[in-house]
Amino acid sequence: MRKAADQGETEALLRLGIFGDLYEGGTGVKRSVAEANRWFIRAANQGDTTAQLLLGVRFMEGEGVRQNYREAARWLKLAADQGNADAQRSLGRLYKFGRGVAQSDTEAAKWFRKAADQGEVEALYYMGFLYKHGHGVVQNDEEAAQWYKKAAEQGSMEGQYEFGGILATGRGVAKDYVEATKWLRKSADQGFSRAEQLLNLLFEHGIEEG
Repeated sequence: MRKAADQGETEALLRLGIFGDLYEGGTGVKRSVAEANRWFIRAANQGDTTAQLLLGVRFMEGEGVRQNYREAARWLKLAADQGNADAQRSLGRLYKFGRGVAQSDTEAAKWFRKAADQGEVEALYYMGFLYKHGHGVVQNDEEAAQWYKKAAEQGSMEGQYEFGGILATGRGVAKDYVEATKWLRKSADQGFSRAEQLLNLLFEHGIEEG
């Protein structure tokens, strides 16, 4: 395996990097985070998007390395440019909150859109958020509702809450209390407390659950 990796075969490099995860926990091998990361970096430098994403997440969250948002952004950008939806979503978050890059709602929207177009659920939710508040895009209640609906249908409890709230208020869609309570219940059943609170508020005003 090591010989193959030294010959530059990305798959072998990646496997060594994944095997290197064992070093972090010291399971059957001598613990060595540095050794694991060394192989990840070699695979990433050869264009492996999985390794690039992993390094981006590690630097973003400080897993086995010193937290460094600039390094996180660099690795995520490499993977995002190759179409990796998880990297695109994570890069969008960095731009949204200005971590490791200059804060830019426009750039955040660009990367969230790329990930959302691939069905990445968190990106779908963020697109709804951006259109609802007009961050990086022209504010549009109808667009917000459509993106939140897509996130809700993919199981996002935040998306279900937002879409339920939109249906209850009729902002961007026709008001529909039956559908509203249905989506809010789905969110509440996943443990999203704000959805439970909104349901209770609707019930207090005589709205029955659909």
